[in-house]
Amino acid sequence: MLDSNLVNTSAQGALAGRRVIVTGGARGLGAAFVNTLAKSGARVVFGDVLNDAGEALARSLIAQGHDVAFLSLDLAQPESINAFVEAAALRMGGVDALINNAAITNSGGKFASEIAVSTWDAVMDVNVRGTWLMCTAAQRWLRDSGRGAIVNIASDTALWGAPKLLAYVASKGAVIAMTHSLAREFGADGITVNAIAPGLTEVEATAYVPAERHAFYLEGRALQRPQVPEDVTGPVLFLLTDAARFVTGQLLPVNGGFVMN
Repeated sequence: MLDSNLVNTSAQGALAGRRVIVTGGARGLGAAFVNTLAKSGARVVFGDVLNDAGEALARSLIAQGHDVAFLSLDLAQPESINAFVEAAALRMGGVDALINNAAITNSGGKFASEIAVSTWDAVMDVNVRGTWLMCTAAQRWLRDSGRGAIVNIASDTALWGAPKLLAYVASKGAVIAMTHSLAREFGADGITVNAIAPGLTEVEATAYVPAERHAFYLEGRALQRPQVPEDVTGPVLFLLTDAARFVTGQLLPVNGGFVMN
């Protein structure tokens, strides 16, 4: 397993002072983004519905001398999204980058015919509509930055068609499609829009996943070891740097070779 204290060296310094907002940053993969960004010298405002966990993470990083703030954010509520982005931009004096990480699963373990309409709608409200509204709410700030960058966190489940997870898979497929379209729309404002598709990563949110699914991933990877959050932070942070200013509309699977382009 990788050392969680390691900071991607290509991003360190390159992201110093960069103003970044992160959704779903209180735990798991989102918390890894917040930690690594902060230790790279970025200014970070992150949001989540998990208020206690978010406040605890912010306190810890502030105590270490990092410029970090937590704000409550509910992607199912459009007014919460707008308030979050405005408050984050006000605190930092603008926004240079957005990581759309927050998502819910809810439909795991059920066949397509067993998913309740209310469950489907909840997943789409957060994962699809929430991602769309975060992008549009941040657009003017990212444009004014002159180096705006968006990274949408998708999933490799949408690339290989994971069964008994339809609502989540469909939502992440939509995120990938939106990334292509938004890249063309936002390109006129100089904003890059890319997506990362992680594989099954060992975080709190995947603790419910059956052991056989973890084994299925492990055996199918070209790099046969568990995937940890630090495997994803480097590629994501690279896409926020000036080195990636001519990369947009792209999808990068980060899954140890489980799915290959």
